[in-house]
Parts: sequence; structure tokens; C-alpha cells
Amino acid sequence: MLGGMPLPQDSGDKLRAAFERAQQALVAKDYAGAERGFKAFLKLDPNSAAAHVNLGVVYMRTARFDDAIQAFQEAKKLNPRMVGIDLNLGLAYYRKQDFSRAIPHFERVIAADPASVQAHYLLGISKFMLDQYGPTVEALEPIQAEEKDDLDYLYILGICYGKLKSVDDSTRTFAQLVRAGGDTPHLHLLLGKAYLDLYQKDEAEEELKKALAGDPNLPFAHYDLGVLYQRLGKLDLAAPQFDAEIQITPTEPWAYQNRGTIWLDNGEPDRAIPLFQKALAISPKLPDSLAGLGKAYFRKGNMEQAIFYLKQAVALQPDSANMHYQLGQAYLKSSRRAEATKEFAEQQRLQAAVREKQADQLSGKLPAPAAPMP
Repeated sequence: MLGGMPLPQDSGDKLRAAFERAQQALVAKDYAGAERGFKAFLKLDPNSAAAHVNLGVVYMRTARFDDAIQAFQEAKKLNPRMVGIDLNLGLAYYRKQDFSRAIPHFERVIAADPASVQAHYLLGISKFMLDQYGPTVEALEPIQAEEKDDLDYLYILGICYGKLKSVDDSTRTFAQLVRAGGDTPHLHLLLGKAYLDLYQKDEAEEELKKALAGDPNLPFAHYDLGVLYQRLGKLDLAAPQFDAEIQITPTEPWAYQNRGTIWLDNGEPDRAIPLFQKALAISPKLPDSLAGLGKAYFRKGNMEQAIFYLKQAVALQPDSANMHYQLGQAYLKSSRRAEATKEFAEQQRLQAAVREKQADQLSGKLPAPAAPMP
């Protein structure tokens, strides 16, 4: 659990009093006062791991994650064996959504304390966010007894079993989710989202409709139902769902992005552009919204703007063959043939890699040829 740590007992009275004042400010949620106090203390004792940790906690609670990471790293240099510092470092990277860097810290906590439920939970979610379904299960299964009534835990574990084609485990986990959650709109939303992630379209539609019947203003229920209809090509049904979601969650970017995509698919770039712009005003690094703007300006014949946005989209999502293709088309229209050729070549390379991966999944990778006999 994210929290401060006490000063060692052998500290002098003056140091201890300064530390305790800063810690009291932290407990009272006076984060400005706590920050001043721990910084002042570190001027007196720069080698205090406890003060660095507590300063990191202040930064975490005020969403200054880079500063928190730096503070925890300083503490770790001073006390490399303290497991709690790794847990806090992992949390800082996790809150920053840098899951790949969070994972090693949670793994170190588990190596030192295999019974740490929090470390297992956070490790599992981090791996899930990276689409590592087998490793997610390995991280989460050891804490099933403790988390058997946690809806989010059961939801993630059930999806992973489904992705791994473990039908019995998936069915059992979703049944436990129903028992734990009861007949509530939130439960039906979780089930609908799970079925949506597993491409079980009929089940997803049924659960999402139940969620909205129980609470028509439930955040993300209209969005998920819109995504389902969008996947099915039923744009006339998807559009009003995204419109409804925008009214319910106007500070989230996703419904704006998907609604813009529908306007674009319907051949109306002028109506799509403000929606992509709204999504990016909320979250500036959405590759699909940037690509959507690029496509919209391409269709309007404004190649300079199209290239501007598509380059940003490719920079954020360099493994998207489609984005490289769209950028190549914009370069081609602008008579920038060398740059177009480069983008088309990268598109083809990425598509070939996907085909090879699919072939390996279907038939298995062939073994390396045997070495010739001497």
C-alpha cells in the first residue's frame, strides 16, 4: 500500500521533530506543507531513505509521477533491500501507465514476499494491459481466495481465460463474477465488456442492454454498445449510442473519437473534424484521433494538414500498417514520392510480419534445419 515510513529510532531529537512535523502534514493531507517539510529535512539529512520515500508519497498523491519516481529511486539507492520502495516505484510507473517498467518492481516484491496480494494484483493488471494473458493468469491465480469477490479481478481473470481458450475456467470465473456482483447494472456492464473483448457479440449485446435497462446513464455502457454495433457495421445503431455517451461522460475522449470515425465513414469529414479535435483536446496523444484528422483533411484535399496529423499518429503507433499506408497516400498526393515509397515499404513489412505471426499460430513455427553431418 502506498504510504510513508517512519524515521529510524536512532535519529537526533531535532531531526526527529522536523520529520514528525512533515509526516503530520502528510497524514493531514497538507501536501504543500509536507513537501516543504521533507525537503527541509533532506537538507539536514540528505541520506534519509525514509524522507525520500515520504516525499515520493507526496508526489504520488499529487499526481506528479516523474517526481515520485525520482524520489523513490533516491530512496532505493540508500536502502536497496527495502521491499516497500519497490512497491512504491511499481505503483508510480503503474499510475503513469508505464506498465512495462512497473512489472520488474512488482516481481521483486513478490520474490521477497510471495504472499503480497497487492503486488500480485498490480503485476497481473500490468501484464493484462500489455495483452500478456498467460502471464496475467500466472500473477492473479495465487490470490483467488483473497479476491474471489472483487469484480474487477474476476473480470480481468475471466477475459484472460477466454483469450487463452480455457472455456471451463472462463465460465467458472464469470459465474463467480455474477455471484459476487449480484443483478446490478455495473455487473452487467462488466460482463458486457468482457464478452465484447472476447468477440462474443450476442452475449455482449444482451448484457449491455441489461446494464442500460437498469441505469440508462451508466458511464461507458452506451459507449461499449456503440463499439459493438460499430464492429457489426451497424453504424446507424452505433451513432446514437456514442451521442448518448458524450452527454453522460463529456470529459472522456473515446465517444468523440468513435463518433468522428462514423462521420468519416459516412463521407462527412467536416462533421468528423471537430469531434476528433475534441477528443485530442481531452487527451492529446490518441493515435486514432490524429489519424482520423489526417484522413479527414486528406478527403478535403488538404495534404499539408493530412501529413501533419498522420505523421504524429505514426510516431505514436509505428506498428500500424494502415497508418503508414495513409501517410504514404498523403505523400503521394503531394508528389513526395521518396517519402511515399518509404511509408508503403514499411506498411508491407508490417503486414508481412502479421501474416507470418498468423501462420505460426495456425501451424506452429518450423524447427531450425538440422546441422549437416560432418
